[in-house]
Amino acid sequence: MKDIRELGHLFACAFLFHFSSFMVIPSITDITVEALCPGRDRCSLAIYLSGFQQVITGLGTLMVTPLIGNLSDRYGRKALLTLPMTTAIIPSAILAYDRSRAYFYIYFIVKTFTGIFCEGNMQCLSLAYVADKVGERRRASAFGVLSGVSAAGFVSGTVFARFLSTSSTFQVSATVAVISAAYMRLFLAETDRGGGCGGEDEEASRPLCSPPSSDGESSPRLPALRKLPSLENMISILRTSNTLSRAAAVVFFNSLAESGLQGAILYYLKAQFQFSKDQFADLLLILGIAGAFSQLFLMHLLIPTLGEEKLLNIGLLASCAHIFLYSISWSYWVPYLAAVFVVLTVFMQPCIRSIVSKKVGPSEQGMAQGCITGVSSFATIVSPLVFTPLTAWFLSEDAPFKFKGFSIMCVGFASLIAFMLSIMMRAAPPSTSQKLVNAIHVLA
Repeated sequence: MKDIRELGHLFACAFLFHFSSFMVIPSITDITVEALCPGRDRCSLAIYLSGFQQVITGLGTLMVTPLIGNLSDRYGRKALLTLPMTTAIIPSAILAYDRSRAYFYIYFIVKTFTGIFCEGNMQCLSLAYVADKVGERRRASAFGVLSGVSAAGFVSGTVFARFLSTSSTFQVSATVAVISAAYMRLFLAETDRGGGCGGEDEEASRPLCSPPSSDGESSPRLPALRKLPSLENMISILRTSNTLSRAAAVVFFNSLAESGLQGAILYYLKAQFQFSKDQFADLLLILGIAGAFSQLFLMHLLIPTLGEEKLLNIGLLASCAHIFLYSISWSYWVPYLAAVFVVLTVFMQPCIRSIVSKKVGPSEQGMAQGCITGVSSFATIVSPLVFTPLTAWFLSEDAPFKFKGFSIMCVGFASLIAFMLSIMMRAAPPSTSQKLVNAIHVLA
């Protein structure tokens, strides 16, 4: 009961955090275009600035998230959760005060750097917290519930954004962000990070104490980071297990596709169908409701029957269909139809995170999740460099041929690669001791 209550507090924090973060999304495209290109539906400068922001934030997240995850293994999840939850307050507070061109640039700079501490670390630390409290057999479902609660925050924030004025949206977002950080500090309990494991019979009450794997080998022990992690360090850690390296490849191409879609879709819909704040809110509402329903109810029913690997394949296949349908939208209602595929696409993150979580020990969850998040962040660096110029080119008057969704179709091929890699991915036994010795030698 104690673990359930503590998880309830974490879910409440996640709900409030995502409520605050996502309620500003329907408005931010209009604010950006209005600040940079007043009176126009197309704005290449806005697209390039958004891409630049993704690159800088992704680069910072790539370096910071594995370090934060490793520090949480040592000093506690709650202590490190304070960082993303407090820094998330600042950007919304700026636009709540003023949305003129000058304040937009201040917001842009602050958001770029606060995103380094918010976007990857909140997910990484929340997943590590859940892994501390839930056993391996129920971990995929628990990760799904966490994602579902986050999606519920997304839905609630989008509903509020649909009916609030732009100024009120940012004021409410900043207020909820403050409440979220205060709630976390007051009510969330620290975990023992695997320090209280008992015997196998305690699986129900002390889920972290899972029995050895069926092949008789224990989970690999990841070497501790002694300094600011580099890309070489992350690669060495991921190579300690075949499953971790394969999962990293899937995450990279999936994140490449997700980042490319997020960077292009709102500007594409604005240029193609003249979508504004209300239409964006309606579309995001469909996405959020479909995702929350699937992760809170559908995934819980399918995991025992199909397992994480098959659900991962289904989610990535649906993601391909989802993106390709966006790219060929021939009418304003097609994006709403494409959004329904989110019922299946949301399986990807909980499944891949659960697969990774089961391959490391209880005191290494933060480091492992941080490395996977770092791989995802690296993809967000690469994605704007490839897709942002393509999006701006095909939405401009100088496009080589008339196909506004061409960049999104290219994004779909990245998702297709992730799907093909996931088909070849099978659960592998933990890595040999020799690989771990090599990793420790590299990191020493």
